[in-house]
Amino acid sequence: MMSPDVQALQLDFSHHRPLVVLLGPTAVGKTHLAIQLAQSLSAEIVSADSRLLNIGMDIGTAKPTIAERSLAPHHLIDVTLPDKIWSLAQYKSAATQVIVSIHQRNRLPILVGGTGQYVHALTQGWEIPPAAPDPFLRQALERWEVQIGCQALHDRLAHLDPAAAAAIDPTNARRTIRALEVIFSTGRLFSSQKRRSPPPYPILQIGITRPRPELYMRIDVRIDQMIHGGLIDEVQRLIAQGYSPSLPAMSAIGYGEIAAYLRGDCTLQQAVDQMKRRTRIFVRRQANWFKPGDPSIHWFTAADNTLILIEQSIRQWLVSLSNTANPIP
Repeated sequence: MMSPDVQALQLDFSHHRPLVVLLGPTAVGKTHLAIQLAQSLSAEIVSADSRLLNIGMDIGTAKPTIAERSLAPHHLIDVTLPDKIWSLAQYKSAATQVIVSIHQRNRLPILVGGTGQYVHALTQGWEIPPAAPDPFLRQALERWEVQIGCQALHDRLAHLDPAAAAAIDPTNARRTIRALEVIFSTGRLFSSQKRRSPPPYPILQIGITRPRPELYMRIDVRIDQMIHGGLIDEVQRLIAQGYSPSLPAMSAIGYGEIAAYLRGDCTLQQAVDQMKRRTRIFVRRQANWFKPGDPSIHWFTAADNTLILIEQSIRQWLVSLSNTANPIP
């Protein structure tokens, strides 16, 4: 049931097609805030977090619980197995279809997450490189990565295509390999093939931030809670199901460290410390995607009244859309 204020707008969502984006660094509090907004605005949540795609990877990804997901409709969570990696093109296609279906139900989609490529692909209208996957070339690149290491492979990409390398985490072997695969198969720079076209909906981007020391403290608490909440058992279960720790999905923060602990390569405390270090580095890389000075993002510092302020901003934006005679075609 749509809340009275939104209902009073008589806004045809299937016609105006608004999209609200809630973004920010990991552990800033997006999940809780998104659920509250979805409840008050008759909205549905579309995940823009690559870690949440994988079935069975729940604790280490801070995935919304089943109870939380029961409070508001969620999409693009638990859609693939850890050994079945989605490409950026697959994600964009699926997210676009979900957003269309939400508009058709005359509801508001809220895109929530911290994966910069996912958010930018949708909000900036990226046209994903057309090169089809080449399994033989990919296998050769994967063998090369094993021989020289992920960082060295990333260095090779930086030499060939500095812009592409700057947008890819040096520890993300899968995306580094994909960029090299596109370069070698097309003879063109990976960065030059991301053409853009205007997105088919008006977009309001809301950014959530916290002072860095506070955010780091929340990260430490979250990781400690993951350990006490069963992350070790979760990693053991995944390995027992046949998912190798060498899989790209299993290299996500938390899974690789706990797998190393289970092999006896480090102590549990060393694994936890490494998780906290890697998450801090990840937060700094997220800041490269979502810059505080970006005029297209309306930033809010998390506080007691943040929900009220953000909800007011969204409602005001929807009012302005309802007064627009010619929405985006």
